[in-house]
Amino acid sequence: MAYFPKHRGRRLRQTESFRRLVRETSLSVDNLIAPLFVKEGIDRPRPIISMPGQFQDSTQSVVEAAKKISDMGIPAIMLFGIPAKKDRTGTENFRGDGFISETIMMIKKACPDLILISDMCFCEYTEHGHCGVLNKDSAYQSSHLDPHYVCNDGTLELLQKASVMHVQAGADMIAPSGMIDGMIQAIRNALDESAFGHVPIMSYAVKYASAFYGPFREAAEGAPQFGDRKQYQMDICNVKEGLLEAKQDIAEGADILMVKPAMAYLDVISKLAQTVDIPIAAYQVSGEFAMLHAAHEKGWLDLSKAAVESLVSIKRAGANMIVTYFARDFAAGKL
Repeated sequence: MAYFPKHRGRRLRQTESFRRLVRETSLSVDNLIAPLFVKEGIDRPRPIISMPGQFQDSTQSVVEAAKKISDMGIPAIMLFGIPAKKDRTGTENFRGDGFISETIMMIKKACPDLILISDMCFCEYTEHGHCGVLNKDSAYQSSHLDPHYVCNDGTLELLQKASVMHVQAGADMIAPSGMIDGMIQAIRNALDESAFGHVPIMSYAVKYASAFYGPFREAAEGAPQFGDRKQYQMDICNVKEGLLEAKQDIAEGADILMVKPAMAYLDVISKLAQTVDIPIAAYQVSGEFAMLHAAHEKGWLDLSKAAVESLVSIKRAGANMIVTYFARDFAAGKL
């Protein structure tokens, strides 16, 4: 008859030192990436109402924010740009003398050791708020498609131009987030041909059409002006499709894979971690951040404990790194 020692579990939980000694999952500042929003044409940071403690920074204040993040020991930032002028093709995202290029240069000059990850998408830069060029505005226009359909091949060309420009300005990594088919191979080819073969790509490989992006659309001012993004972001009901997308991105040259959102898709993170051999990132998105703050404000939960628990759950599921708006609070010991 098998022998089951009494109290074995509790013997190793009786003090914090014991619990630390046998802890299976660790979370450190080294695992975190801090998002930053920079808005052209403002002279001071603007609070993002739905995301307490987060701001749209000016081109000056974002440099100071990056310095503080670097001093805290956080290894990387993810930068989102919000131009003063938007057009049909998101020209400001690939204009060499534009504000996002100048912002990247300023941050890298001030923080040479901080990894600057450029979020590579067009929703913040287009007047229609979609993640690429529309069929009606594309050189690849097709009469068989809706005029408002996001054109795949036309968008790939713009992603190539913008990615090369961001790296020329000093970006250390490109993170394409639009879920456009072939985006990794297109960007990898463009970078390689421009002598930037050393620059890694973090692919938003498994990005769902989620309800948890709401506050981000205030922060990045990139809400679609019509329709939704379900034609290119993933169906929330699918897992196998996400694993297939991830494998395709690896084959095209991705160095890191992203799952977004995180908490509602821990099963996807876990399955992906068991399937692939490259690092996995997860994005704890604006809605996840905002709902914890909202529940705390109602007195329903302890923000610090809930935030840490949510981050640990993402790490435990298999993520090597986490993009999170809690990064600075965690690094400052506030969580």
